[in-house]
Amino acid sequence: MTRQILVFYGSYRRDRQGIKLAQWLVDAIFARGDRAELIDAKTVGLPMLDRMYKEYPKGEAPPAMAELAAKIRAADGFVFVTGEYNWGPQPGLKNLTDHFLEEWFWRPAAIACYSAGPWSGVRAMMGWRDTLGEMGMAVTSSILPVGRIGGAFDADGQPTGDDGARLVKNFPRFADDLNWWVDAAKAQRARQDPPY
Repeated sequence: MTRQILVFYGSYRRDRQGIKLAQWLVDAIFARGDRAELIDAKTVGLPMLDRMYKEYPKGEAPPAMAELAAKIRAADGFVFVTGEYNWGPQPGLKNLTDHFLEEWFWRPAAIACYSAGPWSGVRAMMGWRDTLGEMGMAVTSSILPVGRIGGAFDADGQPTGDDGARLVKNFPRFADDLNWWVDAAKAQRARQDPPY
């Protein structure tokens, strides 16, 4: 069974480093036989949250928002790639996800995190896990932390050095955990409608 995974990334910075991690994850998910798509907040370009998707009259939401809502509803699971900005996730990632709510319900999510230093973004991940759970997702216990992101990938976007080697080593368990929950949630949704 092929799974459809959306990989969300939210940095708007000029010299973004985490985009390499996000793109590598898309490629790594494809290499395992599933489908993946990168959802880059900067490319999607939603405005600062004024009105959620569900608050627009039917057919009046901005086209980019309506298109993304359909992709989220069709996905089996999500990977959120968050850098650490002052111990929290990127504002662009939070803004992107806050435009939606019911679209996220009853699907698993996993978190890959990174930072410029050795802490690998885990401080941002801690708060982000709570946020995703509050938005109706089942968040996996496995995380994928990458420290010193600026040196973890080579010019071609391939993992390099000790931090890149840890990423490659830890990815299979991270993906296996997400896939287990994706399959379990999909089977349960087929058996029984969600309670709300």
